[in-house]
Amino acid sequence: MAVAVRVIPCLDVDDGRVVKGVNFQGLKDAGDPVELAARYDREGADELTFLDVTASSSGRGTMLDVVHATAGEVFIPLTVGGGVRTCDDVDQLLRAGADKVSVNTAAIANPQILAEMANRFGSQCIVLSVDARRVPAGEKPQPSGFEVTTHGGRRSAGIDALWWAAEGQRLGVGEILLNSMDADGTKQGFDLELLEKIRTRVTVPVIASGGAGAPADFPPAIDAGADAVLAASIFHFGEVSIAEVKDAIAGAGYEVRR
Repeated sequence: MAVAVRVIPCLDVDDGRVVKGVNFQGLKDAGDPVELAARYDREGADELTFLDVTASSSGRGTMLDVVHATAGEVFIPLTVGGGVRTCDDVDQLLRAGADKVSVNTAAIANPQILAEMANRFGSQCIVLSVDARRVPAGEKPQPSGFEVTTHGGRRSAGIDALWWAAEGQRLGVGEILLNSMDADGTKQGFDLELLEKIRTRVTVPVIASGGAGAPADFPPAIDAGADAVLAASIFHFGEVSIAEVKDAIAGAGYEVRR
């Protein structure tokens, strides 16, 4: 039996509220994270992803409270990321109710932390979040044409995105959350070229993120190699329902959970 494609709402959390913008700028309030999470659970989401978009030390306590409150309301897997720097951070989030933890900037600064986390908690708990974009003109070229970024896609890390995804898998992560910084919030569809290239380099599951605007945008991402599809604002503001996305995926011949 084919593995079902997962549909994952993403909640970008800032100071205890869900926010959403375009290319991580112009953030607007989208609601209470616990209420939204409970709604998505009822509507058939397969998983939830929480990202602390400010990732400030003052916000960590709030995020733990949000994770704990959400875990008490939903019965689907919860991935949490943002500001995760150490194994102790992972431990705290898992104890608060997270099922998986997403790591981004800290891994760029110290790749070995991925191996330490995977060895301590298991690969199934560790997700490498890759914020990728096409290399702008005038910047250092990368072999794939895509580079890793930090700071919401505004700063280059000087690393090839395909190499970094493969390195994350080698170090033990169980999944890649692939965020297209070019497509984020644009609602023009997922970056299929990026997905296809990443798929040639890793065998772990890949979550496609960035660019969803309509149900028809999701099947092409799966065609390009995504094992799961993630979206934010179209779900938060009621533009598209999870059921509509699953109908579109099933209509394209892929297995989904009902």
